[in-house]
Amino acid sequence: MLPSRYQVRRVRRENADTFTMELTASDQSGSVSFAPGQFNMLYVFGVGEAPISICGKTRNGLEHTTRTVGTVTSSLGRLRRGDVVGVRGPYGSCWPLAEAAGRDVVLVAGGIGLAPLRSALQTIVAQRPLRHRVTLIYGVRTAEDMLYRQELERLRDRGLQLYVTVNRATGSWHGNVGVVTSLIPRVPFDPLNCVAMVCGPELMMRFSMEELIKRGVPEQRIFLSLERNMKCAVGFCGHCQFGPEFLCKDGPIFRCDRIRRWLNIAEL
Repeated sequence: MLPSRYQVRRVRRENADTFTMELTASDQSGSVSFAPGQFNMLYVFGVGEAPISICGKTRNGLEHTTRTVGTVTSSLGRLRRGDVVGVRGPYGSCWPLAEAAGRDVVLVAGGIGLAPLRSALQTIVAQRPLRHRVTLIYGVRTAEDMLYRQELERLRDRGLQLYVTVNRATGSWHGNVGVVTSLIPRVPFDPLNCVAMVCGPELMMRFSMEELIKRGVPEQRIFLSLERNMKCAVGFCGHCQFGPEFLCKDGPIFRCDRIRRWLNIAEL
């Protein structure tokens, strides 16, 4: 439960309210190993801590993409190079990369939900034979809200099939307009031989899950990353209970057939 001290090496602004921090262990006691989909508890000394997905790994540390939505994340957003934060983790389950081998892979992301998928996407594209598709369906409010824009272009050059839709067209945007679920019936992939990974707002994930099932993707090959108000990260406090599950220790990655019934209960 004691955090390791990590130093902020770099802060990169992604859009108006979202940033990516690169952290390195101050005393080499903290581990930089993780599995795609896991999260850390980031602690701002004197303020508090919050669960943040690990979105990538650098040569000497970890990357976390965060949106400023509360007291802790706003404090994280004010940190600069050389500042120190506490890190506990990594915690939780991970994306099924082994199960995705030999199959098409479909990633569905909404807004900052791309961050928990980023390291899985990087790994899959790096290892993927060209005969299997890797598809990212990404929905954002406006084109200006997109994360990792240049990185996505590089991944597209390496074979990623990228489909982006916006809720509202602004500036010079001439692409898809509408909710992300509207693209699921249209993009090319083999529903009977694919693995789907979904992350975003809970309502978006629920409808994405249903659209994937309609398309013919088996429930046991649809995976979702759920989010609740995590406090302890080890299943003690109960804040993140979701039906019979605790998202911090049983998740955050769940197979669809395991939690589908709970997603359909309002206000759970």
